Amino acid sequence: MEGLKAVLALEDGSVWVGKGFGRPKRVVGEVVFNTGMVGYTEALTDPSYKGQILVMTYPLIGNYGVPSYSLVDGFGLPLHFESLGIKVSGLVVYELCERPSHHLSVRSLGEWMYDEGVPGISGIDTRELTKRLREKGVMMGALEVSEDPSVDSLLAELKASKRYEEQKFVEQVTVKGPEVLGDGIPIALIDCGVKLGIVRSLLERGFKVIRLPYNVGLDELMAYRPKGVLISNGPGNPELLKETVELVAQLMDEGIPILGICLGNQLLALASGAKTYKLKYGHRGQNKPCVELESGRSYVTSQNHGYAVDKATLGKGFKVWWINADDKTVEGIRHESKPFMAVQYHPEASPGPYDTLFIFDLFREVVMKA
Repeated sequence: MEGLKAVLALEDGSVWVGKGFGRPKRVVGEVVFNTGMVGYTEALTDPSYKGQILVMTYPLIGNYGVPSYSLVDGFGLPLHFESLGIKVSGLVVYELCERPSHHLSVRSLGEWMYDEGVPGISGIDTRELTKRLREKGVMMGALEVSEDPSVDSLLAELKASKRYEEQKFVEQVTVKGPEVLGDGIPIALIDCGVKLGIVRSLLERGFKVIRLPYNVGLDELMAYRPKGVLISNGPGNPELLKETVELVAQLMDEGIPILGICLGNQLLALASGAKTYKLKYGHRGQNKPCVELESGRSYVTSQNHGYAVDKATLGKGFKVWWINADDKTVEGIRHESKPFMAVQYHPEASPGPYDTLFIFDLFREVVMKA
């Protein structure tokens, strides 16, 4: 698709004009930025980005192309993607590499996005755009790729669109019905938009993963006789997931070991009676420093979230386990006497560092003792 133009309009009235790539279309979503230097195939397929237009701050994107979905690990999971299919609504880059070089590449980033119906804009000042999002906070935006995009029409559609925090995106990325993977210690996975790296990390530790929809009932979940429960990551406002919060509260009454990751951290906190709030521009990247308070050690973490737990509202028995070294927000909670714990970052590290993979080992130890 040669010669396409693109326009990105933000709710503050700012307009960015660049070159279009991917599929010609118009989309509306929350505009957020990710500071990662690599891992665009993993980022674009991360279900937590559902409903969002992603800005990559690293200036050159697409240089190693896109591998095949058919490249899988020993569990049959795609090696280079966090789900099957692109989940972002649109992509914003400074420079798009149209002639990638990598022995595993089967198509360019632009070709992949065209094939999956996702528009992109390149050639704009992503540094200035990121500064605007940091200063004013993440904003709703509209992106159009076409031969002649209309700024006025784009701004009008943006003004009429529903806000990100009002939409229940988890419904679009959860598993449709029960799925069982692996063999071993049975673990129920409440799928709010789980990254495949999390599934892989569980399978590698000898768990049988029973993947269930976000709104599964307690009786159905317990019928699988799980030894523990993992609450996954996912997109959107955690306070909209009232049925999941209720389920987690019921699971805590059962006393079953629980591990929450990202959105799962917020849902565990809400089930304890805490409150959550929206961050100004979120934490999205691969080098976010977090401190584990019990040891005082700092770890490099991979993150993708726009909401956080209000530590002043944590329920009885819960304590802050991890904090963000930059802004001191809650990055993990833990119950003082019961087997409930959660982290706000992504310990599975795909893409990102391997510093915090031990969280899965810790969870396994807790499950084995229960």
